[in-house]
Amino acid sequence: QMKLEESGGGLVQAGGSLTLSCLVTGGTVSNFNMGWFRQAPGKEREFVASVRRISGNTVYGDSVKGRFTVSRDNADNTLDLQMNNLMPEDTAIYYCAADYGWGLPQPATEYDLWGQGTQVTVSS
Repeated sequence: QMKLEESGGGLVQAGGSLTLSCLVTGGTVSNFNMGWFRQAPGKEREFVASVRRISGNTVYGDSVKGRFTVSRDNADNTLDLQMNNLMPEDTAIYYCAADYGWGLPQPATEYDLWGQGTQVTVSS
Protein backbone atom coordinates (compact mmCIF):
# COMPACT_ATOMS: atom_id res chain seq x y z
CA GLN A 1 0.00 0.00 0.00
CA MET A 2 1.49 3.29 -1.08
CA LYS A 3 1.89 6.02 1.54
CA LEU A 4 3.14 9.60 1.61
CA GLU A 5 4.84 11.15 4.63
CA GLU A 6 5.80 14.82 4.82
CA SER A 7 8.56 16.24 6.99
CA GLY A 8 10.60 19.41 7.37
CA GLY A 9 7.98 21.87 8.53
CA GLY A 10 8.57 24.29 11.36
CA LEU A 11 8.73 27.89 12.49
CA VAL A 12 10.84 30.35 10.50
CA GLN A 13 11.16 34.12 10.32
CA ALA A 14 10.06 36.04 7.28
CA GLY A 15 12.78 35.96 4.63
CA GLY A 16 14.03 32.59 5.80
CA SER A 17 14.07 29.19 4.11
CA LEU A 18 12.77 25.70 4.72
CA THR A 19 12.92 22.45 2.79
CA LEU A 20 10.00 20.05 2.92
CA SER A 21 10.34 16.42 1.97
CA CYS A 22 7.70 13.83 1.07
CA LEU A 23 8.81 10.23 1.47
CA VAL A 24 7.01 7.77 -0.80
CA THR A 25 6.72 4.20 0.46
CA GLY A 26 5.09 1.29 -1.33
CA GLY A 27 5.59 2.98 -4.68
CA THR A 28 8.10 4.79 -6.87
CA VAL A 29 7.95 8.58 -6.89
CA SER A 30 8.87 8.85 -10.57
CA ASN A 31 5.88 6.71 -11.60
CA PHE A 32 3.33 9.30 -10.52
CA ASN A 33 2.43 12.91 -11.04
CA MET A 34 3.34 14.43 -7.69
CA GLY A 35 2.23 17.68 -6.15
CA TRP A 36 2.48 19.99 -3.15
CA PHE A 37 -0.56 21.81 -1.83
CA ARG A 38 -1.15 23.99 1.22
CA GLN A 39 -4.09 24.99 3.32
CA ALA A 40 -4.25 27.93 5.69
CA PRO A 41 -6.93 28.22 8.40
CA GLY A 42 -10.25 29.22 6.93
CA LYS A 43 -9.00 28.97 3.35
CA GLU A 44 -9.32 26.45 0.56
CA ARG A 45 -6.53 24.06 -0.31
CA GLU A 46 -4.14 25.83 -2.67
CA PHE A 47 -1.89 24.37 -5.37
CA VAL A 48 1.80 25.04 -4.74
CA ALA A 49 3.85 22.98 -7.22
CA SER A 50 3.97 19.72 -9.14
CA VAL A 51 6.32 17.40 -11.02
CA ARG A 52 5.06 15.35 -13.96
CA ARG A 53 5.73 11.61 -13.92
CA ILE A 54 7.66 11.07 -17.15
CA SER A 55 8.91 14.41 -18.32
CA GLY A 56 9.78 15.70 -14.88
CA ASN A 57 8.33 19.03 -15.95
CA THR A 58 7.41 21.34 -13.10
CA VAL A 59 4.47 23.66 -12.59
CA TYR A 60 4.14 26.33 -9.89
CA GLY A 61 1.34 28.30 -8.36
CA ASP A 62 1.50 32.03 -9.04
CA SER A 63 2.05 32.93 -5.38
CA VAL A 64 5.25 30.88 -5.08
CA LYS A 65 6.89 31.31 -8.49
CA GLY A 66 10.49 32.41 -8.18
CA ARG A 67 10.65 31.53 -4.47
CA PHE A 68 9.88 27.81 -4.28
CA THR A 69 11.53 24.94 -6.14
CA VAL A 70 10.05 21.45 -6.41
CA SER A 71 12.24 18.47 -7.19
CA ARG A 72 12.13 14.71 -7.28
CA ASP A 73 14.87 12.59 -5.73
CA ASN A 74 14.62 9.21 -7.40
CA ALA A 75 17.39 7.70 -5.27
CA ASP A 76 15.70 8.57 -1.99
CA ASN A 77 12.19 8.22 -3.45
CA THR A 78 11.15 11.65 -2.22
CA LEU A 79 9.45 14.76 -3.49
CA ASP A 80 11.11 17.87 -2.10
CA LEU A 81 10.08 21.51 -1.85
CA GLN A 82 12.74 24.15 -1.31
CA MET A 83 11.10 27.31 0.01
CA ASN A 84 13.04 30.56 0.01
CA ASN A 85 12.16 34.12 0.96
CA LEU A 86 9.25 32.89 3.04
CA MET A 87 6.49 35.31 3.91
CA PRO A 88 3.84 35.23 6.66
CA GLU A 89 1.22 34.45 4.02
CA ASP A 90 3.04 31.17 3.33
CA THR A 91 1.90 29.95 6.75
CA ALA A 92 -0.17 26.81 6.21
CA ILE A 93 -0.24 23.06 6.46
CA TYR A 94 1.63 21.68 3.46
CA TYR A 95 0.48 18.43 1.88
CA CYS A 96 2.12 16.06 -0.55
CA ALA A 97 -0.12 14.31 -3.08
CA ALA A 98 0.12 11.64 -5.77
CA ASP A 99 -1.95 11.30 -8.95
CA TYR A 100 -2.30 7.71 -10.13
CA GLY A 101 -3.62 8.81 -13.51
CA TRP A 102 -2.83 11.50 -16.05
CA GLY A 103 -4.65 14.43 -14.56
CA LEU A 104 -3.93 18.11 -14.78
CA PRO A 105 -1.30 19.36 -12.34
CA GLN A 106 -3.26 21.98 -10.41
CA PRO A 107 -6.70 20.78 -9.33
CA ALA A 108 -6.58 19.03 -5.99
CA THR A 109 -9.34 16.73 -7.24
CA GLU A 110 -6.89 15.16 -9.71
CA TYR A 111 -4.87 13.63 -6.89
CA ASP A 112 -5.66 10.24 -5.40
CA LEU A 113 -3.39 9.91 -2.37
CA TRP A 114 -2.49 12.48 0.27
CA GLY A 115 -0.07 12.69 3.15
CA GLN A 116 -0.98 13.91 6.63
CA GLY A 117 0.65 17.29 6.14
CA THR A 118 3.36 19.29 7.84
CA GLN A 119 2.90 22.70 9.47
CA VAL A 120 4.88 25.69 8.20
CA THR A 121 4.66 28.89 10.23
CA VAL A 122 6.33 32.10 9.09
CA SER A 123 6.62 34.88 11.64
CA SER A 124 6.83 38.54 10.67
